[in-house]
Amino acid sequence: MEDQFKIAKQEQRSEGSSLTIKELFYRYIRFLPYFILSVALALLAAFVYLRYTNRVYSASGSLQIKSQQTSQKSDKVEDLLAGNNRAQNIQSEMEIIKSRPVMARVVNRLGLQYNITVIGRILDRNAYGQHPFRLLTHNIADSTHSFTIDLKYLGQGKFKINGLDEPVVFGKRFKLPEGEFTLIENLALAVGAEFKIKWRPTESVARSFAGNVRVQPKSSGTGILLISLEADNAKLAADIVNSLMVQYDSLTIEQKNYSTDQKLRFIDDRLTSLKGELDSLQDIALTYKGRNDIVDVTVQSGSSLARIDMADQNVQTQEIKIGLVDYITSYLKDKRNQFSQSVVPSSLGLEDAVLNDLIAGYNKAQLERKVMLEANIPVANPAVRELETTIEQQRQDLIENLRNIKLSYLDALSKIKGDIARQKGMLKDLPFKAKELIDLERQISTKLALYTLLEGKREEAGIERAATTSNTSIVDQAGVNLVPVKPNKRMIQLIAALIGLAIPALILFIVEILNDKITTRNDIERITNAPIIGEVGHSYSLNTLVVTKTSRTMVAEQFRAIRSNLDFFITKRKPIVILVTSSFSGEGKSFVSTNMGAVMGLAGKKTIILEFDIRKPRVLAGLKMGKQKGITSFLAGGSELEGLILPVPETDSLFVLPCGPIPPNPSELLLNPKVDVLFEALKEKFDVIIIDTAPIGMVSDAMALGRYADCTLYLARQGYTYKKQIGLIDEVYRENKLPGVSVVINDVKLKPGYGYYGYGRYGYGYTYGEKESYYEAETAPKSGLADRFLKKLNPLNWFGKKG
Repeated sequence: MEDQFKIAKQEQRSEGSSLTIKELFYRYIRFLPYFILSVALALLAAFVYLRYTNRVYSASGSLQIKSQQTSQKSDKVEDLLAGNNRAQNIQSEMEIIKSRPVMARVVNRLGLQYNITVIGRILDRNAYGQHPFRLLTHNIADSTHSFTIDLKYLGQGKFKINGLDEPVVFGKRFKLPEGEFTLIENLALAVGAEFKIKWRPTESVARSFAGNVRVQPKSSGTGILLISLEADNAKLAADIVNSLMVQYDSLTIEQKNYSTDQKLRFIDDRLTSLKGELDSLQDIALTYKGRNDIVDVTVQSGSSLARIDMADQNVQTQEIKIGLVDYITSYLKDKRNQFSQSVVPSSLGLEDAVLNDLIAGYNKAQLERKVMLEANIPVANPAVRELETTIEQQRQDLIENLRNIKLSYLDALSKIKGDIARQKGMLKDLPFKAKELIDLERQISTKLALYTLLEGKREEAGIERAATTSNTSIVDQAGVNLVPVKPNKRMIQLIAALIGLAIPALILFIVEILNDKITTRNDIERITNAPIIGEVGHSYSLNTLVVTKTSRTMVAEQFRAIRSNLDFFITKRKPIVILVTSSFSGEGKSFVSTNMGAVMGLAGKKTIILEFDIRKPRVLAGLKMGKQKGITSFLAGGSELEGLILPVPETDSLFVLPCGPIPPNPSELLLNPKVDVLFEALKEKFDVIIIDTAPIGMVSDAMALGRYADCTLYLARQGYTYKKQIGLIDEVYRENKLPGVSVVINDVKLKPGYGYYGYGRYGYGYTYGEKESYYEAETAPKSGLADRFLKKLNPLNWFGKKG
């Protein structure tokens, strides 16, 4: 029979080693009131947050960046080397749009240095777009620091302003430490309305708004950018986005015109210089003719002069080119122009493809450096340093190329002059004065030709500037969206609900992790294979003896169930010796021993309880019987056994053998040979002998008495016995240190989670105070107001029967 009980125990253990969903539900459903309360508090906190948090609105618009490439096919390798990467260009434009200089233009355009706030009872409101008044600024004392002005409307156009004793009226100039201002009325005001005006420098405002601008491609490959901004005023967000797109478009045109404007200034300076030189040469020629009476040199020179004229034209052409080379060379060699805001003018007629390409690359690098500096990129930035190195290299290449071009022009000029010298040798007879006049006229012709060339270039640059168009276009303007994006009501409520669920769940998890005492039957079954023979619930009775003839309480019935299980567990007939022990004191050995004796006596078996917990005897005290001589008196040889056995009052067939006086050497006393005589005598007189012994985890008394027992009831108390002490039970069971070890779980509190679906595979169906119960109701202590409130919230009580 014992083997069959062990097999059934193994099957039960395998089934109960893991909790089912139903068991988990009933185990934790009792905490539902705490979850409900936590979620309610979290939702209340979310409501308060939503009520007192400022609303944030969003506005977005779209802008198209057009490609600057011409329709002509180009070499892809050259485009790559030249930086014609569309994705890279789009990224650069995105950074420029978000830059502080562009936002500063928006701030100045919309006048965002002032922020007027309406002070409310619950929330303050940004009054942008609905300003009840304007603040006209005459001067500001310190434009580098922010300041705040508090106003309160007193009625009849009068305001109370902090720092002023007298009220201020509309249209009247007033002075504060921050500066001088005038209030201009816009809308009607309610008496008592309060406002706060905050002024910040343009750079500070631009920095705050630029950090909130979001720019991203709307879709791949289209060149359309989506520009969005979040602000505490819907109209403010829309106006900033729209103005930002307009100002960026204007900035693009200005950057394109910048190179043309530099070219025009350069040409104007050269025209002014050439005009002065021409006027000087013409005055010298007129004076020379008048002084030397020269009228017409051509008639005198004849056909020879015609050839000289042709050679002179060639000389003029070469000298013009040399002059242009000198002008550009001197400009490049001037260190002041190394990283100037101006660009190098075009070749101005120098027909050299290499020179034109070098000038174009040099100007493009200068403009890229200017754009980086305008975007507030420090000069020490590696990208700027690398670009400056490129500019310097290109400048040196230009100077070297110009030097080579000049040498070629000088060589050609030398050859032409040699030809002129040969022709002049043929004009020996031509007066010297005529030759001097021809030189003057040749210089005038050269300067005049250069002047005419520069005038033509100036007209071309003017036409180019007038034809400049932006490479951007506004696709969709931002509209005013009055639906706030923050705070997100649904999201915050959802997060609050999740937090409300997570907090008690986390607390329960921590409690479960830190709990090192047994709370469920599974806690024992996971550690040991020792069979659990029964469970004893928590008793509210003031008496230790709860099993009587008429008792029908749950605890009494549980002892009857243990008695039935013992009959199944022990096949030996009379007499039966039952050892009751535990791991340490306080687990209810005396309580279980007393009531097990009573339940055996009620079955008609003559039963005796031996108070062998010699160090701390409690059986007699629990039965409210005075101290008597007992076991120690018999073992010491001072008393006869018959005179020591006491009947338990009002209980049939139940006797008790007291401990007697506590000796100084309890362990040695149990080794007395008279212990054998004691048990032999008791077995002849009684059907059941129950040994209430000391805890096995503290002293060795139980081990010494184990040889007299047929089975052992090892107690574990819910919420009291440590899980690690179950290991001692398993050791005793596996190594057979005590006979027939089985576990009794004591002080089981039948509450949701630990009743029917926790310990209750036996299913006692018991609740205190319920009508139509199978058991007699014990009177439980009155619970407090909080316990009654939580009991009402317990879902297991919502569907109870009403009687």
